[in-house]
Amino acid sequence: MSHSSPATFLVWSIMTCLLGGFLLFHLWKFDRFKCLRPGNGPYAGAFKRLMTYTYLLSVPCITVYAVGFAIIKYREGLTFIPEFGIVPKPWQMWSQPHKSAILPLYLLFTVAWSLEMVTHLEELCFWLFLVNSGSVQQDWFRSLYFKTWMGGSLIAVIYMPLVTIFTRADPLKCEAFTFLAGSLGSLSLTLWFVPILWTFPTFLQGLKRNSVDMRTIVRLTTFHELNCLRVVFRLIFVVPLLVLAVDGIRPHQHINDTMFWTEFLTSISAIGCVISSGITLVIFFPRSVETEVQSRNATREKSVSRSRPAPRDSILSDDSSLASPDPQKRPASAMYSNSEAHAPRNEYPPLDSEQLVKARDLDVPVSGPKAVFSPNRRAASGIVIQGRVTPVAPTGLTERALEAHNQRTGTVHPFVHNFTSPIDLMDAAQQTRWYMRQQYGARAV
Repeated sequence: MSHSSPATFLVWSIMTCLLGGFLLFHLWKFDRFKCLRPGNGPYAGAFKRLMTYTYLLSVPCITVYAVGFAIIKYREGLTFIPEFGIVPKPWQMWSQPHKSAILPLYLLFTVAWSLEMVTHLEELCFWLFLVNSGSVQQDWFRSLYFKTWMGGSLIAVIYMPLVTIFTRADPLKCEAFTFLAGSLGSLSLTLWFVPILWTFPTFLQGLKRNSVDMRTIVRLTTFHELNCLRVVFRLIFVVPLLVLAVDGIRPHQHINDTMFWTEFLTSISAIGCVISSGITLVIFFPRSVETEVQSRNATREKSVSRSRPAPRDSILSDDSSLASPDPQKRPASAMYSNSEAHAPRNEYPPLDSEQLVKARDLDVPVSGPKAVFSPNRRAASGIVIQGRVTPVAPTGLTERALEAHNQRTGTVHPFVHNFTSPIDLMDAAQQTRWYMRQQYGARAV
């Protein structure tokens, strides 16, 4: 776009700055930027940190590219060329500092585009893994899809900057080949999403037949609709740049020599790029407005209750009941020690046998489904009928414990039950440690 008008880069600058503002607003509303801290939350492993910083780094890179070229284009302005009329000043006539800034700005653009392909490839591989996993208890980090993402990410991060570096002698050819390499890679990833989106409603119907939690169904349905919308805007972003790239590498350009088509295609490409990146932000860091409202209300009620003084009569009655030697007259909370009164609530079931060992070492009782033992019996004919153990289905479980039991015994992959975001993933060891921490406190791990 070094031959395009200054207004084109102004559009890119405005759109990318709006994206940056939306990024800050969304992350602040999401968790007050806590997601940027290492080790925050149950899924805060190296994978989530890598995906988070990969996406967040691409936004400032594309913003600097757009703003930088907008400043250069407006400072250089327009010029009159006898055969072409008034056109943006060609790069050959720029001042030396502006010429020196062309390659660094192009490299920022290629880095941003390659990081965007890394995030899109991760989502593609994750959804393929999720749709094709079924009830197989396969770990994402040991699957073929994860290895494919690693290989494809390395290729994207390496080949995009190399294309820009090898063609840096001519900025126009450099721009054309950079657009060609990036648009072909992004277009292939976008087209691969189409079969997933086509089969995803059938996948959701299968989850409903398996009685998956309705909240999970709602989350997956929302992500399916967002992905459909994002595929459309990805095509709006990629196809115009592909058209300009193919025309730019030809000996005679027809589209790039026309000011209208150059500005039109680059402007709608900016719209598609920014909106698709914004949808990616919403998918990676999904907000729950209901939870946020409940949290604000709880905080407000807690602050009001603290500021309101307790009645004196109730304080005296509580003190007298605590001092009473009769245990029958004491409140229930005073009949136990502080550790007993605030002991974690035990739920069924632990995730695996390792948790049972840890809980046994900590003298923490772990409740589980009981079993009925039938002893050996001798029939009248003298034949011995062997006894057996018949497990009894758990009853009286809490909602969270029943959900955990369904996850263990169901025919759906656990990632479906625990799904919140394509980057909120953890391996089996992380899952065990987090479950024990939630059930029995930090001392359990």
